[in-house]
Amino acid sequence: MITMSDVARHAGVSISTVSHVLNETRVVKEETRRRVLQAIKETGYSHNTIARSLVSGSTRTIGLALSAITNFYFADLVSAIEARAGEAGYTLLLADTHDDPEVELRVVTTLQQRRVDGILLATAAGPRGTALRHLQEAGTPTVLVDRCASPRFDQVGVENVQATADLVAHLAGHGHRRIGMVFGRRGLRTTAERLEGYRRGLRECGLEADDALMAGGNSNADDAERAVHLLLEGPRPPTALVVANNHMTIGAMRTLERLGVRVPGDIALAAYDDFEWAALFRPRLTTVAQPIAHIGGEAVRMLLERIGEPARKPRTVRLAPRLMLRDSCGCATG
Repeated sequence: MITMSDVARHAGVSISTVSHVLNETRVVKEETRRRVLQAIKETGYSHNTIARSLVSGSTRTIGLALSAITNFYFADLVSAIEARAGEAGYTLLLADTHDDPEVELRVVTTLQQRRVDGILLATAAGPRGTALRHLQEAGTPTVLVDRCASPRFDQVGVENVQATADLVAHLAGHGHRRIGMVFGRRGLRTTAERLEGYRRGLRECGLEADDALMAGGNSNADDAERAVHLLLEGPRPPTALVVANNHMTIGAMRTLERLGVRVPGDIALAAYDDFEWAALFRPRLTTVAQPIAHIGGEAVRMLLERIGEPARKPRTVRLAPRLMLRDSCGCATG
């Protein structure tokens, strides 16, 4: 079966661009639009959900609402979800919440108006409840992805707390006693869980949490640059650093390079999210690798089960990440 991923590769654009062209959810440059339409024609991709819906009462579409589509992690997650949905005969309708609760509610409402069979949602930061209450009251089959925000819904994500504690313990095993952390945007469940794991790891290693060793990077590179600079200019800077996502890792490395701080000679570095480029940096990055393909596939599977059996009891699935030990933490991996 031809999927949006196939069309995107053929046209040389992102999956989200193909989705916007198909569903007219955002203005796309005319040249790009023509290229996508030509790729659809050449690949034989079929987007005719209307005829199917008249027969079955189902549009065979799944809505995916999440923020930061340009983030490497979410881009790979979208690809995994789209591939699994395509295998099941479903088309993906993609929308960006911009991590804004008001936009999130509008996006969810729009997806419902387009009669999607179910919604996959990575909840926005900030005060939660409006979109989730709306989905629950409407009875829309929903699975929360990555950010496990409410046990009232099916949800799937990575195990963050113990994974972060293990990362801290690994750094402590290298002799570090001042282990800092650059955490993500406040209001995100993943941020709270990774902070909890950081504190647990310190406690289990007999180390005290120090607010002077923690700084918010707001889940983006620019704020992470400032956060690392703030940590390093303190009277007792960290000798090791945990960074809670890939975008912030880029910002952290910019600051370390600009200040001439050697990794791991002057400071050890470990981060969340593993990508092809993680092993290409010098030194190679130690990371917590999230099972993105597994998360995406499980999210679709759970949603299809929810669509088929609406009254079933909600389930929470936590998948184990993998610690990829390389050079930046001080390991001699060869």
